[in-house]
Amino acid sequence: MFSPDLYAAALRFAASRHAGQRLPDSELPYLVHVASVAGEVIASLAAAPVGDPDLAVACACLHDTLEDTATRHDELVAAFGTAVADGVRALSKDASLPKGDRMADSLRRIRAQPREVWIVKLADRITNLAPPPPSWSAAKCRAYRDEARQIAEALGAASEPLDARLRARAAAYARYITERSA
Repeated sequence: MFSPDLYAAALRFAASRHAGQRLPDSELPYLVHVASVAGEVIASLAAAPVGDPDLAVACACLHDTLEDTATRHDELVAAFGTAVADGVRALSKDASLPKGDRMADSLRRIRAQPREVWIVKLADRITNLAPPPPSWSAAKCRAYRDEARQIAEALGAASEPLDARLRARAAAYARYITERSA
């Protein structure tokens, strides 16, 4: 099983780096998302163990630190090791690419990582398939759902439980598309 001490250290690191950030269209701290992704990963480990649960849990806690904060890769290496830092880097979108190319690039880089990193991406999208912000159009909701299906196709083999959960969440997301289209 995973180390509670490592989990706590990664969660504290994420909390300090995401301090002041809020969930979109919410007053909730961004750490709610981080903890939710970690929760999905931890729950999946009971049903489908992985070789390095610490890698999965640490990457879950830290998955947005490079993308959404001023954290650098070398800081993650120093604090959590190269495997975690490289996993987090793979989970970070490359903002220098055109928006339409980012998902394919992200999935390619994640697939080059251990499967423990794959499950973090599955868990991240499961968590993100909560009700969308009110400002999202039906087209944006549809594109987000379609990306979820793309993620499941590319990474679902890493965890049968997370794959099933992601596919179910994507199917249920259709209600938001219908609501926004009305």
